[in-house]
Parts: sequence; structure tokens; C-alpha cells
Amino acid sequence: MTDPGSAASPATGNSGVAPLLVLGKITDILDSFTLESPSLSLAEIRTRTGLPTSTTQRLVTNLVAQGFLDRDEDRFRIGLKMAYWSAPAVRGIKAIDLLAPLLRELRQATGESATLFRADDDYRVCIAVDETRHELKQDVHVGKVAPLTVGSAGRVLLAWNDDLRERILAQPIPDLAASTITDPAELRAVLDQTRRDGFAITRNERIDGLVGVAAPVFEPSGRVRMAMGVSGPAARIQPHMLEEWAPMLVEMAERATRLIGGRAPAAD
Repeated sequence: MTDPGSAASPATGNSGVAPLLVLGKITDILDSFTLESPSLSLAEIRTRTGLPTSTTQRLVTNLVAQGFLDRDEDRFRIGLKMAYWSAPAVRGIKAIDLLAPLLRELRQATGESATLFRADDDYRVCIAVDETRHELKQDVHVGKVAPLTVGSAGRVLLAWNDDLRERILAQPIPDLAASTITDPAELRAVLDQTRRDGFAITRNERIDGLVGVAAPVFEPSGRVRMAMGVSGPAARIQPHMLEEWAPMLVEMAERATRLIGGRAPAAD
């Protein structure tokens, strides 16, 4: 009797059931790798997929042989061959178009405006927004420019870009609101913490009464490309809500990184 977990299993009749079962298992294995866990042992893959040990070992061996996975001693990671396929998949499609559905998901899940910001010289500029349906909302639109030193999106863009951070911190920091951090040493420490946390939460930094949470979206090189965030009025968004949204936002930013063929930088 043929093991349906084997990559060499033939189709049964004309139904193609066995190949579909194998594809499902392969998908489970590939999905077990994340930006937070880019390298896994065989045991970790088995735990995350729930597949039998023999099936996991057989499929992982075949995936390595075909270049879907790369092996480094006793650990595995997504193979570089996958990058060759991801490039033509997104070629000709603007990153903003790819990520628009994710912004819509964020807005629907939180009820607040979901945005994408990128760094532009010494500022950050909004490149996409899915605006809240609430009457009371912040002034945010495509093309909106703000300093990098304030707000959750600015904090994310600085936290993962060492050169930009040092250039910005060498300049005077404008004092814009009640909680603006104007001391370079204090802001540097906060940016280091943001990098350790994987996201940023800010309150009353750019405008009094405005709060937000943001997470990084990375390029294929591992450099931060955008900050994906959710923000709105403090009168409606309580502190605990930002904390509760942070894991969802990090997961959404991770999905965005994958969609544009990016990867997270190596851990410090």
C-alpha cells in the first residue's frame, strides 16, 4: 500500500487525490517557516505541521533535493530557488496594489485607518491608506508628509535603518506634541526597543490626541521598505486596544513582506 505522504506517490485512478494530499503536506511544511522563524529543525517542522516523523523526513529530504528548502547542518530554511519564482509573480504589479487587500483587512478588523508609509529623505510619506468609516478621524491621505522622529510609522522606519537613524538623530528634533521625544539618546534607546519588540506603539507624539501602532515591511535585501500601521484618535482607541492589535499587525506586515518577495533581516 502506497504511503500518501510520499512525494513519489502515484495518482489513484483519475482523481488525483494522492498528489493533492502530497501538495497539501508540502504546503504545510513551507507555511511552517515565518519571518520570525526562518530556520527550523526537522523536529520543529514536524511539531508545526503535525505530520508523522517518517512523512516529514521524506518530504523535507525531497524538498531539499528540489531546491524548495536549503539545509544548513541540522536546520532548514526556504530555498533561494523560491526567490526566482517570486520575482516574476509580482513583476509588473505595484506593491501598493498587492498590499491594498491587507490594508482593507486591517481597517475592517480595527475599525481605524490603515496606512503604509515609506521614508523619503528626512521625512516619511503616506503611500497608501484605507480610511476609517468613523466621522471622527485623523487627517491622513496619500502624499501626507510627517517627520520621521514622531509617530509609530516613523519609529519603525528609523528602527530598521541604521544609516537613516544616525543621520536623523544628528539633527535637531522638532517638539510637536505632549509626548514628543526630543532627546537623541532617549529616542535611540526607544528605537532599539522597537527593533526588539518588532513593532512600535506611540501616543501624542506628532499630534496631541493621536495614537498608533506600526510594524515593518521588508525588501528582498532585508532592509525596511515600508511601515504598515493603524492609527486614530485617542478618544476612541484605548491603550489596551493598541497592545491587542500589535500581534495582528506584525502578522499582517509579515504577509506583506512575503507578497513583495521580501525577507526579514538577520536577528541582531
